[in-house]
Amino acid sequence: MTSSPTSDALLGPADVRELAAALGVRPTKQRGQNFVIDANTVRRIVRTAQVRPDDVVVEVGPGLGSLTLGLLEAADRVTAVEIDDVLAGALPATITARMPERADRFALVHSDAMHVTELPGPAPTALVANLPYNVAVPVLLHMLETFPTIERTLVMVQAEVADRLAAPPGSKVYGVPSVKANWYAEVKRAGAIGRNVFWPAPNVDSGLVSLVRRSEPLKTTAARREVFAVVDAAFAQRRKTLRAALSGWAGSAAAAEEALVAAGVSPQARGESLTVEEFARIAEHKANRHQEKEPA
Repeated sequence: MTSSPTSDALLGPADVRELAAALGVRPTKQRGQNFVIDANTVRRIVRTAQVRPDDVVVEVGPGLGSLTLGLLEAADRVTAVEIDDVLAGALPATITARMPERADRFALVHSDAMHVTELPGPAPTALVANLPYNVAVPVLLHMLETFPTIERTLVMVQAEVADRLAAPPGSKVYGVPSVKANWYAEVKRAGAIGRNVFWPAPNVDSGLVSLVRRSEPLKTTAARREVFAVVDAAFAQRRKTLRAALSGWAGSAAAAEEALVAAGVSPQARGESLTVEEFARIAEHKANRHQEKEPA
């Protein structure tokens, strides 16, 4: 039986700066790089993510490995997806040096997360990541769509993005990310993260978002892409009523009104008041009309 890793394996501020200096790494704004330098924050993220000993965790953007090491302490396996050539090249050595007894439980995928369609080893059960601010939402949605075995997700994102993801219908910040995330999961805010736990310290606060995948997929006959097309159209002109906003999607304002009425939604409503289930019902109407028009 292997001994459990010690807390000394986690990276502190001096370790992070030393590693970065040795690699000649300067965090870039282009890739939204802000490295976590506080071991207690890492432990808090792992704890909040409820990582279990049998979990296979996928991490996006591991950077120098701060969170990776914390995840390896708690999970069965960790697969990290890193786009940066230098960081990807250095991470396996960091894992081996600081947590040799768990190194065989770690895998690296050197790629852009938006292009990842498969992962080595067992299917992932959890996604835990400090996501770069500029690509957080598309990466999150891509991973949830591509890997349906991911049951639990905890991401650290810009506080404003966290608010949007977890916003309920009717909220001022409820929008495309809120609805699309809710297609896959129950979404909620899971805490706030201060700026001083990062190097360099960002100009914005961060937040944790928890996503627990729906035990049953949303009940609808419409395909995901059809529902998402309605969502995109509704929020492209969010100040307009849905009758007007969906006219392009439906083919005309009259057709949009017909779809809305059939879905039990007021044509005068706006996208920010609708649940994902209501968007799905609107999409169903158009999909059903297409099927009726197709020759037998």
